[in-house]
Amino acid sequence: MAETKTEPAPAAAAEGGSGENHQQQKTVVVVGVDDSDHSYHALEWTVRHVAAGMAGAADLVIVHAKPSPSSVVSFGGPGAGEAMRYVEADLRKMAEAVVDRARRVCIANSVHALIEVVEGEPRYVLCNAAEKHHADLLVVGSHGYGAIKRAFLGSVSDYCAHHTRCSVMIVKSPRPKC
Repeated sequence: MAETKTEPAPAAAAEGGSGENHQQQKTVVVVGVDDSDHSYHALEWTVRHVAAGMAGAADLVIVHAKPSPSSVVSFGGPGAGEAMRYVEADLRKMAEAVVDRARRVCIANSVHALIEVVEGEPRYVLCNAAEKHHADLLVVGSHGYGAIKRAFLGSVSDYCAHHTRCSVMIVKSPRPKC
């Protein structure tokens, strides 16, 4: 069962315009975030280049895929229930920190966003969010894995690029300058 928490990120500036026709013409951009610097670089890039640049012509949806406790801990026996409660509490705190950081990025850039926390595997959560919100663009960060590591761990961005109907932007972190 998926847990969904949705909340608007407050905007520092008032939005202009309203009306049903105006809403239908907006570009919808979904951004996946986790607790990595790569995902926040992607969010910051999106806020600077897409959301702020389109000044009210784009709806920004920020999605965090919270792991389920059973995906983190897989043991049974005495004490398993208590361990799961601790894991669930830690995962909830981590999700709250991710949402808080995303909210701060939006506020600092005067951008309004809808923020969702959905329990599940990131690749499926992001593709489902893109479908649910009728996204025109899905933005994800790149961890910069090589081919071998990507083959073993899988790539959320690669999966999304092949399984969602909208365009996918993979934002890479800048390389250090020599």
